[in-house]
Amino acid sequence: MNLGFVGTGTISAAIVRGLGAAFGEGSTIHLSPRGADIAAGLARQFPHVRVAASNQAVLDASQVVMLAVRPQIATDVIGDLAFRPDHHVISLIATFSLETLADLVAPARTVTRAVPLPAVALGRGPTAIFPPDPVAAGLFDRTGSSIQVDSADRFDALSAATATMASYFAFADSIACWLTAQGVAAPDSRRYVAAIFEGLAATAAAASDQGFASLATEHATLGGLNEQLLKRLDGGLNASLQHGLDEILSRIRAGSASG
Repeated sequence: MNLGFVGTGTISAAIVRGLGAAFGEGSTIHLSPRGADIAAGLARQFPHVRVAASNQAVLDASQVVMLAVRPQIATDVIGDLAFRPDHHVISLIATFSLETLADLVAPARTVTRAVPLPAVALGRGPTAIFPPDPVAAGLFDRTGSSIQVDSADRFDALSAATATMASYFAFADSIACWLTAQGVAAPDSRRYVAAIFEGLAATAAAASDQGFASLATEHATLGGLNEQLLKRLDGGLNASLQHGLDEILSRIRAGSASG
């Protein structure tokens, strides 16, 4: 398989790194000259990665094409390209609907949307895919795991949930800063908090048959410290989170409708 990227930014780089050197066995990755420094660095790191002379050259050399340009310029960039009917197009443009994409990449017959996260670089990222597509799933299962859904509404909801990443780190930072204020060295505070959450993530992955609410109950011993803080946060945090996600989902759907 020859895989091409139109747009070479942070997410494209994360996918290439997540696929790793093993992907190069019989396959070549062609990168857009957009994001020249990132593309050149990946080409130096992986012998199967090539920097194409143009976006059209990426398409000409590839069977599977990932569109990874910013929504603000996507129409202009993609509109200048000549796609083939046999191109398998995977769009990483969050606010572009399947219908909009299909018009832009015609006559390509296969178009899929995907939302990879930065952790795909580490082989740990979940990637939402719509509609279900074995080619896209095969690629993103190599960079973590794929979650395929059969409706745009479900895909949009999964996309909205990705807006929690920065909040997660801000939450962790609040804990680490509190520890530092109590006299714990800043590097130790960060390492300790990161290890706590790493352990919790591993616990959740190992207990895949349990809901998060059940795990919260297990970790909140009656009358214990976890129960005390959970009750303190439960009053406003959950409501704010739900409201914030509703706003994000509305924004995504408005963007898809206009995109």
